[in-house]
Amino acid sequence: MYLLFFLLWIIFNGKITAEIVLFGLVISAAVYGFVCKFMDFSPKKELMYLKKSGYLIQYLFALIKEIVTANFATLRLVCSSSHEVEPVLIQFDMNFKSDTSKFMLANSITLTPGTITVSVEGNTFTVHCLDKSLAQGIETSVFVKLLEKMEGVMS
Repeated sequence: MYLLFFLLWIIFNGKITAEIVLFGLVISAAVYGFVCKFMDFSPKKELMYLKKSGYLIQYLFALIKEIVTANFATLRLVCSSSHEVEPVLIQFDMNFKSDTSKFMLANSITLTPGTITVSVEGNTFTVHCLDKSLAQGIETSVFVKLLEKMEGVMS
C-alpha cells in the first residue's frame, strides 16, 4: 500500500525531482501510518489481500472462459433442431464460510448463459438450467474450487 501511495504521489505531481520524491516518501509514510493506526489496516492484511488478489484474477479469467464456453453450448442447444430442450431445477449444498463466496458463486452461475441462480438459502443453492447437460458438475465447478482456495487464504 505504501508503494501505491508513493506511485499516486508521483503520478499526481506530473514530474520527478529530488524534492518531489523525498517529500512523496515522507507523505506516503505518513498516510500509510494513518491508515494502519486508524483504519484497522496492517502489513499482515496487506499480504493476505495480495495473495487473495491472485486468486481473484484467476477467478476472473475462469469466469470469462466459462461464459464463452457456455455461450457456445447454449447457442448449439438453442439452434439444434434435433435436440429436445429439457429444463431442470437443481439444488445442491455448499459449505462456504463467508457470504461473499456464496454471493460470488451465485452471480457467476447467473452470468453463465443457460443457468440462473433462483435462490440461496443458508448453504443450499437452487439453480435453473436450460438443459440437463448444463446442470452437470455445477457443484464441483472451477468456481467452487477457486472460492474454496480463496477462503483458505482468508483463514
